[in-house]
Amino acid sequence: MSDAYGATIAKRRLSRRLTELRLASGFTANQVCDRLNWGRGKVGRYEANAWVRPEMSDIRDLLRLYGADEETSSEIEELAQRARVRAWWRDYSDVFDNEYPGYENDAVRIRAYAPLMIPGLLQTPAYMEAHMRLTTRPSTWRNRVVGARLRRQEILTRKPSTAPEYVAILTEAALQYRWGTAAERRDQLEHLVEMSRLPNVEIRLLRFVDGPHPGMCGPINIFDFPDGEPPMAYIETDFALQEVAKEDEVKALVEIFERARAVALEPPATTAYLKQEAEKLE
Repeated sequence: MSDAYGATIAKRRLSRRLTELRLASGFTANQVCDRLNWGRGKVGRYEANAWVRPEMSDIRDLLRLYGADEETSSEIEELAQRARVRAWWRDYSDVFDNEYPGYENDAVRIRAYAPLMIPGLLQTPAYMEAHMRLTTRPSTWRNRVVGARLRRQEILTRKPSTAPEYVAILTEAALQYRWGTAAERRDQLEHLVEMSRLPNVEIRLLRFVDGPHPGMCGPINIFDFPDGEPPMAYIETDFALQEVAKEDEVKALVEIFERARAVALEPPATTAYLKQEAEKLE
């Protein structure tokens, strides 16, 4: 298990709890900044979760100002301590410009759909490298992306108490693109078969013969978290991962995903298809 398991969600929850405490105390964000001699905007950044690591002295100042009781203060300080654990992905600021790997790391369930590519957590190194070569970025950056993606994949084989449930929807289109050598493409298919055998992994396939389906416009990643933490999602473009946190928007993406899941092949049939396609490349 990563030393930073739970740190990103702790930071997200901390931001929300601090907002609740400020509102309950009747202060505006600017009033808090003025009373603590902070620059305008600092409280707003905290409450928007636009911080890297919370400073314990700042947290305690806020708790005193808000008049938090002992139980609440203990809860908030514990969240802050958890949020301060340094995660491995902080060393990849050139690869990650958001909290995506942290949310992925902390989720209890991940639902992934990519219409034209195999989802990142299921890719082989050869598949990653073949697609990284399509970018205009230097080879050093591409190598770091591959290394970071392999680290991300470790969450699927964590011990059962912390490994997330992973539901991935693949499309026949993503599997039919020609890339690399036949042996590399076969290895990727066999890797999908192997991953489908994990008890926490469900892989389903959307076929051409089944016609158009929901979610054809772009990749979706939905994260569900423990302890009642609200879910969130990311939609992906060629340029960035866009965070979706508004409840109604996340709900709409969940509906799209589940409709696509309902019309996709069942996991056993998907595994049989993948085996058949791998055998064609022998």
